[in-house]
Amino acid sequence: MAKSSPTLFWVSPNFYDYKRDFAKTSNDCSIFFQPSPRTNVLSSNSSSSFALIQASASLAKTQTTTRGIADNNNGEISYFCEMGNLKNAMELLCGSEKSELESRTYCSVLELCAQRKSLRDGKRVHSVIRDSGVEVDGYLGEKLVFMYVNCGDLREARRIFDNIYTDRVFVWNLVINEYAKIRNFRESVSLFKKMQELGIQANSHTLSCVLKCFGALGNLKEGERIHAYLYKLGFGCYNTVLNSLVAFYFKSGRVESAQKVFDELTDRDVISWNSMISGYSSNGLGEKGVGIFGKMLSLGVNVDLATIVNALVACANIGTHLLGRAVHAYAIKACFDGEIMFRNTLLDMYSKCGELDAAVQVFEKTGERSVVSWTSMIAGYAREGRSNEAIRLFYEMERNGVSPDIFTITSILHACACSGSLEDGKDVHNYIRESGMESNLFVCNALMDMYSKCGSMDDANLVFSRMPAKDIISWNTMIGGYSKNRLPNEALKLFAEMQGKSKADSITAACILPACASLAALAKGREIHGHVLRNGYFQDRHVANALVDMYVKCGLLALAQVLFDMIPVKDLISWTVMIAGYGMHGFGREAIAAFDEMRHAGIEPDEVSFISILYACSHSGLDEGWSFFNVMRNEYSIEPMLEHYACMVDLLSRTGNLSKAYRFIRKMPIEPDATIWGALLCGCRTYHDVKLAERVAEHVFELEPDNTGYYVLLANIYAEAEKWEEVRKLREKIGRRGLKKNPGCSWIEIKGKVNIFVAGDDSQPLAKKIESLLKRLRAKMKEEGFYPNMKYALINADEMEKEVALCGHSEKLAMAFGMLSLPPGKTIRVTKNLRVCGDCHETAKFISKMSSREIVLRDSNRFHHFKDGHCSCRGFW
Repeated sequence: MAKSSPTLFWVSPNFYDYKRDFAKTSNDCSIFFQPSPRTNVLSSNSSSSFALIQASASLAKTQTTTRGIADNNNGEISYFCEMGNLKNAMELLCGSEKSELESRTYCSVLELCAQRKSLRDGKRVHSVIRDSGVEVDGYLGEKLVFMYVNCGDLREARRIFDNIYTDRVFVWNLVINEYAKIRNFRESVSLFKKMQELGIQANSHTLSCVLKCFGALGNLKEGERIHAYLYKLGFGCYNTVLNSLVAFYFKSGRVESAQKVFDELTDRDVISWNSMISGYSSNGLGEKGVGIFGKMLSLGVNVDLATIVNALVACANIGTHLLGRAVHAYAIKACFDGEIMFRNTLLDMYSKCGELDAAVQVFEKTGERSVVSWTSMIAGYAREGRSNEAIRLFYEMERNGVSPDIFTITSILHACACSGSLEDGKDVHNYIRESGMESNLFVCNALMDMYSKCGSMDDANLVFSRMPAKDIISWNTMIGGYSKNRLPNEALKLFAEMQGKSKADSITAACILPACASLAALAKGREIHGHVLRNGYFQDRHVANALVDMYVKCGLLALAQVLFDMIPVKDLISWTVMIAGYGMHGFGREAIAAFDEMRHAGIEPDEVSFISILYACSHSGLDEGWSFFNVMRNEYSIEPMLEHYACMVDLLSRTGNLSKAYRFIRKMPIEPDATIWGALLCGCRTYHDVKLAERVAEHVFELEPDNTGYYVLLANIYAEAEKWEEVRKLREKIGRRGLKKNPGCSWIEIKGKVNIFVAGDDSQPLAKKIESLLKRLRAKMKEEGFYPNMKYALINADEMEKEVALCGHSEKLAMAFGMLSLPPGKTIRVTKNLRVCGDCHETAKFISKMSSREIVLRDSNRFHHFKDGHCSCRGFW
């Protein structure tokens, strides 16, 4: 018959187990002293010997009295201990002569101190023992260890344990188990190994505990060794041990091994079944966990509260509220519905399954709401995007006098992050300060995440800089925050700082790669790619997608395509990144082919996917964009957002259908924003329609009166039409409003160093050589019939001044620097923060033909690949 245990992992030896073990210390002594029957030793004829007998009796009486007092004190103290009267036992113990007390008496008092968890009294007993000079060894030493462990002073318990020798396994188990309770699993394992070195044989409690420790440490190899060891010791039929073995394998992700151990169990108890349900659920196999629960019921196995809770967790993990309802109904019939743990798990299940109304009903019917109840509801609202309700509930929880714990705080910060509620997030931060939680690692990480998602990186950095200790999540949160908030330089700087303090993981790679993509920092991106390959992170789809995106945005579309093809299971993001990449590089047909292939693979496009394909069509001037626009609305029932409408206006504008684009905007079912009107304004510049541009500009200025870019765009349209008076008026208007134009800025990466150029800047070390090279290029262009397009100079001056202004454009400076710094034939890669001007575009075409080298120029709109005098954009930019 298999031995069973009432706990999941191992049996913690309780007070009464140790009490039985320690009983031997007093078995040879009588606690109650009964007086012996009096014997008449005097006869009527023995008077002559009376004096001698009387003297002998007197001497014996004196000796017996002294011994009797000592025996009486030991007996009385032991009696008080048996009666549970610690106060009287302590008074008598402290008032007795130290030499009178026996080791067994100290053991009795220490046992009672342990039972009452009275560390103060236990320390007093220990002090008396030290003062009396009693040797602390054997049972007494074990009793002291037991008392200190039970009273919560593990440090003192360990000090005594290290100074005594004991081969009794239950004492070793006591200390090993206590370290496991405080999650110091390494120390538990260390003690177990020492125990083996000393030849002390483990029992079922030892093995159960050690298996839990190896599971927590993720040490699969050692756990498997224990698996073999326990069979060698004959514990292969102990449910306590085998249940722990099942839990260990699940913890290590070895689902098949756990199932095998379970299948070999001949006499499964409820813990065995519970371990299977919980294990499957924690390994993302909730369906199997629910299946085990069903099998339990069909076999008539008696379930307990843990079974119901585990089954609900499994339902929550697979998002099956119907199964959850069935478990709920069963629990009511089995009378578990009154348990607070059940109600909290039920509430969490409904909220995770998106059944917030049902969760609210459970919450409102819960009379005694614990902090777990409130936290589950707050987290449920946050998950469903109902952040305002989560925040409202948090304040209601405070009003009800329930103190939030760390999980509540992290949940409410997540809600603030999702809704962008910076002010509410700051209020929570104030509460954190007042409650003394600011040093908690999890809270700090959640705070940084909230601030970064609300766009306040200064606040996030303040939290980060004050953290007493940082983990990998802290670094990743900050690096990812900088990347998402368009602060790529800060992200790269922090990444460099991190490398000397913490090892980057796959999430770090996924966070830093977008920063490399934003800056077109190809050398740094390649370095991270090497790190990804060395550590096997490419199997992580987030990392793989980020790598593809990085190469797309650094201009290496061919390499991006190779990596994309290597992704074994592509998700929607993988396809969307590639489709957008084709669009950015002007390969509209390839984007359409990828979109169709994605749909054939059974992956349904979402709003972002349609933005990518519409963008690709507009940048390649493909009318197929209208077909995708209609497919989105009719086949996938996706209502167009402003971004979709912007793509369609851009498509019409780029193909010269300006009037049609204007009418399209006027008929939109939603109010157009400045981006949509701005797309038409760009079209007006391309096709020199000044009259329409003025009408469109009125809408743009009304929507975004402080956006300098639109004023400059209209000024460009006037300048190209040589309406200099209108240009002057616009510039004056910009001056009156105090608006400043973003300066044109281009950069090029050479040997890992980013070199930045601003229009007209002559502070570069190679400035003279750059100027000379550009003059020679300009002369060569004229010889071959290429003349500078003066309309792009955007100034009212003579031809010479205009030509000088054009030569100072930042992208020309960067291209010339690349020609001077890179080996012949090496591709020049330049990035610009604004749209490339027409004259620079023509110059790049000429340079690519003259120097027989490719130029990749990324501007704010798209990529331009210049090769042999042609550009991939074919005039659509």
